Amino acid sequence: MSETPALAVRGLRKRYGSVEALKGVDLQVEEGELVGLLGPNGAGKSTLVKIAVGLVRPSGGTAEVAGSRAGSRVARASLGYLAELFRFPGWYTADEVLELHQRLAGSRGGSAERRRLLELVALDEAAKRRVDGMSKGMQQRLGVAQALVGEPRILLLDEPTSALDPVGRRTVRLLLEELRSRGVSVLLNSHLLSEIELVCDRVAILLGGEVVTAGTPAELSQPRGVELETDEGLRLIEGVTRDDVPRLVEQEVHAGRRVYGVRVLTSTLEETYLEAVGGETS
Repeated sequence: MSETPALAVRGLRKRYGSVEALKGVDLQVEEGELVGLLGPNGAGKSTLVKIAVGLVRPSGGTAEVAGSRAGSRVARASLGYLAELFRFPGWYTADEVLELHQRLAGSRGGSAERRRLLELVALDEAAKRRVDGMSKGMQQRLGVAQALVGEPRILLLDEPTSALDPVGRRTVRLLLEELRSRGVSVLLNSHLLSEIELVCDRVAILLGGEVVTAGTPAELSQPRGVELETDEGLRLIEGVTRDDVPRLVEQEVHAGRRVYGVRVLTSTLEETYLEAVGGETS
């Protein structure tokens, strides 16, 4: 495993005239790590991604992809990108889409790489199918395959599951987990907090150009108390945590009550997100 982060952003700043889109952002994505990027519109997420892919130059700070300056040839070769509103020519087949992007990326993988990528995203039986004959989920998986051309170290994915039904979202989620197991890093920009909570190793929340909260989903979950079910009914005990459960059960039993169930309650990522952004809409 490489010691160089797949993506390292340090003190990143970007100003558009009088508007400061990024105000010293620090963010790191390690090898094989899946990091979720959250925040309302105008938080700076798109600006950060555009700097990482080399479309925008920072006003200050640094952004490196696999140890090379973002936007450099080496950095671009180490990165795959899938935009939210991507479009492939409808008359192209899946194989032709990948062949086109091989030429654009300078990949020499040839037909073997295309077969491998289509198999990875479960489209090996659709290599000759035209894009306009594919479902939205199939096109989304083809988009991920396109981003993997040239074996990049990190993928930047913008809302990869937003237009999919639950089955399609699960398929993409399993694909992301497979990529992580292969050592591919992913920075996932999504408004579907439940998806990020299920699949991401860490989460960073941006607001007003700054990272206001970051950590694992478990670290961002706040204790809400313990729910006890006894022969007297259901009762919520606030201000306690998992460590208090044995004592609470012992107290109930000592008082002559029968305990039928115990549930430790924590806040969801959605609740943590809303608290962090102060109710701002996405």
